[in-house]
Amino acid sequence: MESASGVMRFCCCVSSLLLLCFLLPCALAEERFYEFVVQETVVKRLCKTQKIITVNGQFPGPTIEVHDGDTLAIRAVNMAQYNVTLHWHGLRQLRNGWADGPEFVTQCPIRPGSSYTYRYTIQGQEGTLWWHAHSSWLRATVHGALIIHPKRGLPYPFPKPNKEFPVLLAEWWRKDPIAVIRQSMVTGAPPNISDTILINGQPGDFLECSSQETSIIPVVAGETNLLRIINAAMNSELFVSLAGHKMTVVAADAVYTRPFETTVVLLGPGQTTDVLVTADAAPARYYLAARVYASAQGVPFDNTTATAIFQYKNAAGCPTTTNPALNGPVGRPSQRSSAHPGRAGPAPLMPALPAFNDTNTATAFSKSIRSPRPVKVPGPVTQEVFTTVGFGLFNCRPGPFCQGPNNTRFAASMNNVSFQLPNTVSLLQAHYHHVPGVFTEDFPAVPPVIFDFTSQNVPRSLWQPVKGTRLYRVKYGAVVQMVFQDTGIFAAEEHPMHIHGYHFYVLATGFGNYDARRDAAKFNMVDPPSRNTIGVPVGGWAVVRFVADNPGVWLVHCHIDAHLTGGLGMALLVEDGKAELQATVPPPLDLPICGVDGL
Repeated sequence: MESASGVMRFCCCVSSLLLLCFLLPCALAEERFYEFVVQETVVKRLCKTQKIITVNGQFPGPTIEVHDGDTLAIRAVNMAQYNVTLHWHGLRQLRNGWADGPEFVTQCPIRPGSSYTYRYTIQGQEGTLWWHAHSSWLRATVHGALIIHPKRGLPYPFPKPNKEFPVLLAEWWRKDPIAVIRQSMVTGAPPNISDTILINGQPGDFLECSSQETSIIPVVAGETNLLRIINAAMNSELFVSLAGHKMTVVAADAVYTRPFETTVVLLGPGQTTDVLVTADAAPARYYLAARVYASAQGVPFDNTTATAIFQYKNAAGCPTTTNPALNGPVGRPSQRSSAHPGRAGPAPLMPALPAFNDTNTATAFSKSIRSPRPVKVPGPVTQEVFTTVGFGLFNCRPGPFCQGPNNTRFAASMNNVSFQLPNTVSLLQAHYHHVPGVFTEDFPAVPPVIFDFTSQNVPRSLWQPVKGTRLYRVKYGAVVQMVFQDTGIFAAEEHPMHIHGYHFYVLATGFGNYDARRDAAKFNMVDPPSRNTIGVPVGGWAVVRFVADNPGVWLVHCHIDAHLTGGLGMALLVEDGKAELQATVPPPLDLPICGVDGL
């Protein structure tokens, strides 16, 4: 009898353990708390000491590392002199637009001396995302990586890498970026271009007063590492190459992809790309380099080349020590040390970067990104928006406030509407509380005038948009298809279009004017990639599709901030569904309140 009892107890224990193992990934989900203090910090770049706005004194800002299923509470304390909001780029924020962050879209700004706690749960997402300020041009220095690991106990869909390194690309101005955009808004001229590109906060070996601080990625021969590349630049699409090594793309915008090898990666502002790199070259030092893809003809751009160093441990001529800022788990404040004991050594090898205007390489890379397996593309389409995206010019009298081309003011628009934000209440608040007079719901679903969109000789009568805060209403559960069409007004250019609150399938991209009868045959209905930001080709178009299952007000905009500031944006108003869990949750009690002047 004792033996039978013992067997029974053993079986019960095994059953309990099996049940525990089955439930473990969910049971281990955590609640994570962070405090982000937005503050002024003194730094030195390009031989100049200046003050910038940072989070917790770090540039780039702190890395957030979580697992799918975790709940986060991030208290943002604004100790700077500017209003600020924070956006968690690529997070779906299901039914919880209050945590999305774009200023005057889902919340009023956090005023100096105030705070707001962003609360949200990671639901069914994993990979590389990022966070950034979504107020004016603060994201130039207020940004960082947001890394979502699989649920605890679950693997990657590829062999686990030996180490993981975030690679943040950004732009740097020798003056306050807020002053740069304010000057542009006063004069009407496009904002000044940046002075250099950065990799992990540093320009690299080819810029003045920079070589001693060049970022170093320490590797061991034979190991495979994961580089989580993030384009946090304000206005520049960027090519990235690594000398002497192949990169295997395994994810984009926090969605796994069909793996493919490449020697160059293209990222528009807002996009992320995960690549596996095996340290299988001769042990030495190799440059990881980034420079601009300049798709617009005749438009000034930052022509610097930023570099980091991919350095083999114990390679000939290299010291045995490695850079503590990158040699270990990411995201700890102690790793932001400026010391580089591994800096000395032989000259690194330089990769062959594409030409600045190499659209063929940019297109080939973008078209290589596919879902890893067949997907069920939603359909049939129940709501469709065909929208132009591009530049425009406002006519005005000659003078100091009309310094755009031929005495105009620079503008941008979608379907000829130059998007204007409210300043007394956010769009989501106005929608949720039924506040009248804040916005209209008449964003045109098709261009108001049909013309040869990509012609280089668009009539001047079509150059001037109209200002407005126009939203497009979407029924809950609708299958939405959006066609983004670039225009040749002023200059054709690739536009990285970001849809807040959603990932979408990219069905097709192409050049010239989109023609549904002709181009629908090009749709990839088998394994289209899922993205949150898509590069609309220069002088071309992109078609995306998604199910409107996330109620709220969601910003759609070009992630080149000079274009967004000029009005290249709109917003989707997605209705609540009929069920309780298909409605926007109530606003949090500490949601910032706008003043009568929007401050």
